[in-house]
Amino acid sequence: MTGTSTVWRTAGVSVAGTSHLRTGTPCQDAHRIAHLPGGVLIAAVADGAGSAPLADVGSACAVRAAVDAAMARLGAGLPAAEEDWHALLREAFEAARAALAAAAAARGRPVTELATTLLLAVATPDLVAAAQVGDGAVVGRLADDSFRAVTRPPAQEYVNETTFLTSANPFGQASFAVLREPLTGLALFSDGLQMLALKMPEGTPHAPFFTPLLRFVAEVKDPNATEGQLRRFLQSPRVTDRADDDLTLVLAVRAGA
Repeated sequence: MTGTSTVWRTAGVSVAGTSHLRTGTPCQDAHRIAHLPGGVLIAAVADGAGSAPLADVGSACAVRAAVDAAMARLGAGLPAAEEDWHALLREAFEAARAALAAAAAARGRPVTELATTLLLAVATPDLVAAAQVGDGAVVGRLADDSFRAVTRPPAQEYVNETTFLTSANPFGQASFAVLREPLTGLALFSDGLQMLALKMPEGTPHAPFFTPLLRFVAEVKDPNATEGQLRRFLQSPRVTDRADDDLTLVLAVRAGA
């Protein structure tokens, strides 16, 4: 999904991992991007649980519901206080969780079969507010071209352990953050890219991963070409040799950055 506004140029791609291609499993990642007036950008990324039979349905449902809820809430204006931003993000996550429950009930299936993580970011000209349940991260590029992890993957005791939006108490493990600095770039990604995009275990952004990608989004004028080349990058051996999971990457660059 690509898009532009007078403030943001964006691109987003979700691709099936090589492990899923071998087994014929559909891509269980999803993403959504929305541009609002006043230079407000909303982006969401979800990674369906590999063990959940309807994970692809869950991830698509989660990003759609979360972005819709955030758009509706922002229609009343931008929050001022940090706790109001947290409330907005919490409401969006609760809407996504309710949407998963409704989708499961409509299919006569337990909601755990739609298990998914969720990341959501809202960027304005002055700040970015972000939240996540589960793995992945939200990374911002600041005016001095440095990178900041707005949210990070949570520390887990066991490898491949994570919290899902359908877990019993997902908000007990959720991360909420407000960074009050103007961004020149923004990235959201699912956990398949963590080892490439972050220096682990501390979870700090790996600048050589993000810098050329954001430059590419800023320079390529054809949105369709941007998406196609980004997809080919995620499917290239330089990525798949180190990551066989589904991959989602959403990028945004401010105009003139």
